[in-house]
Amino acid sequence: MIAVIGGSGILGISEESSTTEEVVDTPYGKPSSALKISKLNGIEIAFIPRHGDPHNIPPHHINYRANIWALKSLGVKTIISVATVGSIAPEIEPGSLVFPNQIIDYTSAREHTFFDGINKPLNHIDFTYPYDESCRSQLISTSKKLQIKFIDNGCYASVNGPRLETAAEINRYENDGATIVGMTGMPEASLARELDITYVAICPVANHAAGRGLSKDGLNLETINKNAKKMMTSVNALLKEVIKKIDH
Repeated sequence: MIAVIGGSGILGISEESSTTEEVVDTPYGKPSSALKISKLNGIEIAFIPRHGDPHNIPPHHINYRANIWALKSLGVKTIISVATVGSIAPEIEPGSLVFPNQIIDYTSAREHTFFDGINKPLNHIDFTYPYDESCRSQLISTSKKLQIKFIDNGCYASVNGPRLETAAEINRYENDGATIVGMTGMPEASLARELDITYVAICPVANHAAGRGLSKDGLNLETINKNAKKMMTSVNALLKEVIKKIDH
């Protein structure tokens, strides 16, 4: 089974009209919502909107552990995350899809591990390369085939939110090596690794980050949301094709 974690704009990737809902109890509480199960080319897909349904859970209050545990309990082997980001690097333009290969965690006060000595004993995972390279290669080759504008690598700065960043913070992230910024990349990626679930991300770039490009004088949330919504057509097309090629 393959899982897609994202927003309501990617609900339409199934080939079937029938979608069932699975309510999963976890040792970590309730997931963001019931899991929606459907099929594409005979492949089972589990979908969960990380911000809830309706969209009302802020990024720092998402129950990441419950979401990942619930997917694992259903037999999910691969997670494709769809997460909107802002562009830090000048060569990354809004309207592009980025397939990050690295991540820096700037979040705080989030429940970020299963290995807390309570439900699971202490363990230390290798997280050198947080995103699966085989899945990233499939995203790249499929995007070329579909002629979708993409950037084949990037370093995701994962921040707490829900407020947007200051220009000085963006400068700091750039100095650290980050090229895009978002609020949900961590601990989602590391929790998937802890449960041996393959993880890859599709990051639609909805805006220039604070103090950059069109956001030099400030950010407009309405414009960001409008841009993100426009990109869901490309994201859905990519998902429909790449799901057929990824190990499930």
